[in-house]
Amino acid sequence: MTYRRERKEILHGVSFRVQEGEHWALLGPNGAGKSTVLGFCGAVTHPTSGTVSVLGEQLGRVELARLRRMIGHVNPRHPLRSPLAVRQVVLSGITGTIELPPRWSPGEQELDRAEALIKALGLAGKADERWPTLSQGERGRALIARALISGPRLLLLDEPATGLDLAAREQLLETIDLLGQTHPGTASVLVTHHLEELPATTTHAVLLAAGRVVAAGPIGDVITTGHVSAAFDYPIEVRRDAEGRWTARAGVPARVG
Repeated sequence: MTYRRERKEILHGVSFRVQEGEHWALLGPNGAGKSTVLGFCGAVTHPTSGTVSVLGEQLGRVELARLRRMIGHVNPRHPLRSPLAVRQVVLSGITGTIELPPRWSPGEQELDRAEALIKALGLAGKADERWPTLSQGERGRALIARALISGPRLLLLDEPATGLDLAAREQLLETIDLLGQTHPGTASVLVTHHLEELPATTTHAVLLAAGRVVAAGPIGDVITTGHVSAAFDYPIEVRRDAEGRWTARAGVPARVG
């Protein structure tokens, strides 16, 4: 699969397959093509050549509105301008809108589902708090609840730790790690360029550089010192601790001669 923008080829032969219940990471330096690939996963971008299938449906041969209802998207740059309460933000995931439609009201089951998600994602007692008063970490968890309320088969997380301090980042990653228990059949794709932002439950990864796949597959095979150094064009040593979290630090450049 390839993708061109203004006659420039952005992606070159990118290919990988996400199975039910797997949790993938899209990794690579700025400009590697991560956001473009996520656009394919969300059925908002189409390839210039090749095919993209999302949830068994080939883009270009499927009703996009129906397909997108099965995809939850978490964007930390959520463009909400109204001071909605957390409960209302979560419920907007049912309508697929930023603001709640004027004449729409949720049913009892939908309200119960929203309350359950708010509690499960660590926001108990904050359902009535307004969006402008929330911390960035609380907003991130509210957006995950919003993405999950319609029971998506695929969850997309676009740099969800953006703007978070250390404590908020760790709380958010703990929340994401719980999804394997609360939503075991839901697959996910998370975009980041920081290994420290990978949840411990990440099962697979795609490492991109300059629009090409450096490596793709089980995370332990992909996130290696060699692959990461090649993708970022700089010597980087990567390590994984006993809890499944990753760290990266500058390596020692190899000497020649």
